[in-house]
Amino acid sequence: MVQRRSLALPYGAPVLAISFLACVATGLELSVNNHAADFTLSTELGPAISLSCLVHNSSQDEELLWYRGNGQVGLKDGNKVNISNICISPVNESDNGVTFTCKLARDKSVQVSVILDVQFPPRLSGEETLHVEEDKDVTLTCNSKSNPQAQSTWLKDNQSLTLQQSRHELYQTSEVFQLSIRKVQKSDNGTYSCVVKSPLGNGMRDFHLIVEDKKPVFPKEAVIAAVVVVTVTLLFGIVTRMEKFFKVW
Repeated sequence: MVQRRSLALPYGAPVLAISFLACVATGLELSVNNHAADFTLSTELGPAISLSCLVHNSSQDEELLWYRGNGQVGLKDGNKVNISNICISPVNESDNGVTFTCKLARDKSVQVSVILDVQFPPRLSGEETLHVEEDKDVTLTCNSKSNPQAQSTWLKDNQSLTLQQSRHELYQTSEVFQLSIRKVQKSDNGTYSCVVKSPLGNGMRDFHLIVEDKKPVFPKEAVIAAVVVVTVTLLFGIVTRMEKFFKVW
């Protein structure tokens, strides 16, 4: 008798084999602006940019979807099948770092993403005039937005600021540059300039620090004691008058 043996396949192998064969048979893929893989697109403020998504090796009409971050972009009916275009106009600072993704509608794992790298010169803002009482702490905050990130420094009265480790502290992020001064003195009075430099341009913003005289401090205990004494005196006077009034009656 001839024995028949079947070749045992590991669990899941048929599914993997079918998927592999389907992939080989179709070779379906997408491209955005001729890029078949995720990429970064550098641009500047203002001029519009266009992103074009195209289906390759398709044996049938394929619907395409566009996403801005996690939100789906609305497309017109004639701009969805096999090829789809979107336009970003005008390009502004809020578009920097945003990801645009083109996906195949029936299989969203087939996709290509583009990250916008919007470059722009420094934009500075912050409170221009600060009043602070002598011996108090103060922080000058220079809001600085730029791409690429700019190099920042502080000037005082148009001269390089000499930092004292015990009194001055610098803090910087990609969008904030701060100078903190502990226990300000009259000598700290003046104009402080936040200066930023980047390959696309420079910027400067002035901050006028006005150090005011210390306000006299009244001891709370003495004030409370005085109020108590006055209140007791008034009450005693009222009670005395009331006793005289009753005696007359």
